[in-house]
Amino acid sequence: MILGFPKSWSTLSYLTAICFALPLGAICIQALVPDEAVFGHLMQTVLPTYIFNTLALMLFVSLGALLIAVPAAWSVARCDFPGRNWFQWALLLPLAMPAYVVAYVYTDLLDYAGPVQGWLRQVNGWQSPMDYYFPDVRTLGGASVMLALVLFPYIYLLARTAFMEQSPSLLHASRVMGAGPWRSFWRLNLPMARPALAVGAALVAMETAADFATVSYFAVPTLTTAVYDTWLGYGSLAAAAKLSAIILLVVFCLIGAERFARRKQQLFQKQTPITSHERYALSGSKAWLASGYCAVLLLLAFGLPVWVLLGYAWDYFEVSWSQDFWQYSLNSLTIALVVSLITVVFALLLMFVRRCSPRKIDMLPSRLASTGYALPGTVLAIGVLVPLSYLDFAVNDLYAYFDLNGPGLIFSGTLFVLIFAFAIRFAAIAIGSIENSYKQISPSLDMASVTMGMRPGSILTRIHLPLLRSGIFAAILLVFIECMKELPAALLLRPVGFENLATYVYQFVSDEQLEQGALGAIVIVLVGLVPLIYLNRSLEQGN
Repeated sequence: MILGFPKSWSTLSYLTAICFALPLGAICIQALVPDEAVFGHLMQTVLPTYIFNTLALMLFVSLGALLIAVPAAWSVARCDFPGRNWFQWALLLPLAMPAYVVAYVYTDLLDYAGPVQGWLRQVNGWQSPMDYYFPDVRTLGGASVMLALVLFPYIYLLARTAFMEQSPSLLHASRVMGAGPWRSFWRLNLPMARPALAVGAALVAMETAADFATVSYFAVPTLTTAVYDTWLGYGSLAAAAKLSAIILLVVFCLIGAERFARRKQQLFQKQTPITSHERYALSGSKAWLASGYCAVLLLLAFGLPVWVLLGYAWDYFEVSWSQDFWQYSLNSLTIALVVSLITVVFALLLMFVRRCSPRKIDMLPSRLASTGYALPGTVLAIGVLVPLSYLDFAVNDLYAYFDLNGPGLIFSGTLFVLIFAFAIRFAAIAIGSIENSYKQISPSLDMASVTMGMRPGSILTRIHLPLLRSGIFAAILLVFIECMKELPAALLLRPVGFENLATYVYQFVSDEQLEQGALGAIVIVLVGLVPLIYLNRSLEQGN
């Protein structure tokens, strides 16, 4: 803290936070606008189905991801088996896969006309669907499986870290008391990892609530698809805002329930990572079972979809390799780079004020600016469009007052709205990354700088920035990748005639022609691998 910290810095941080929190307020205000015609009709007909499907999907995906991730995380963290060193980072790779791409690949493989059912009919002599039963992929259950395959690494990463940081002395004590690996897992490791598992499950549930492309492709009506259909189909912004408010209520209730469940939980342990000789050495069938489980999981969640995409890209390379592909790739890279730089600049401002200001109230802006990450893309689009549309109308009315031709939709109809929405959506990622880096900087450096007569601006540029380089790089990288993958906000807010890789690939998926968009999907996946490699290196250095 710096005594006498200028209030101008605090004022600037509050203005930034207000801009970032603007969509949340806009949704709440717009949701109060009466709209009995559309929303009343939805309440009497399909709204209960939307709510049920959303809650059921969140529950199934969270449980599925837990069941998938926890055994893999415990095996990698607590056991030695063939391939462990490779699986511990390879199991993060599914995070680079867009869920709707995985959904299309498995639908293509498992549908009636796909190779799996075709092979079954050939082997067994079946002639029609009446001769056998095969589960339908395009259902709520199918969507749950697809999302769980893509989202389980969130829980895996947190659980793996929690298992590895559990004190080795507890493991020794359990062995002395005669507890084997299975009993130690149930009685010791799993209960101690509960906070990490709760956070991971909550994160998976929020990502599930925000998903649009997968459930839309599988024709599973949820609140997210309802916002999209109500806005574009019925043309009712007020009804869409009311649906968005319901989604926000679900998300915030989920966050509150997770924190309430852990309100009295305290965990005290010496966080010393275990060494190789302290792990359970698996051999024989147990070792191959652990290796086989991790291998099959990685194959289903990443290997098989990538292999199919590579085959599509090779077969349709001449069609895909076009001027449009290059233009859409350039659009994605440009938007992602601009948003990354903007979010990092504002994150630095907010975290610098939070660190240096002696006023406790100045901690609020960074927290307020982080609320955007809880907004699903379709909800964020509503929250961004409402205030920017009013601003556009105000500017054009001002021009009309002076008998001048207005500039048109300069905010809500240009790339500004897309950049603004992405910056709000992913500011929390940049803030979190820089906050973690700030924790490594001793406050004594700030005190010494003030003693030497340095002003806040000089402290930030000459002292903090050089020490924050790794955190800034990580923030730019993570925000960049998230911008490349973001689809719902881009679909709803993109200017007329503008496409990026995410919307380009989704158009082919929705038209059942992923083969022609496979090259774009591979580019998104390859770019998404970069932060995962960086994250793995950071984890290895930390462990």
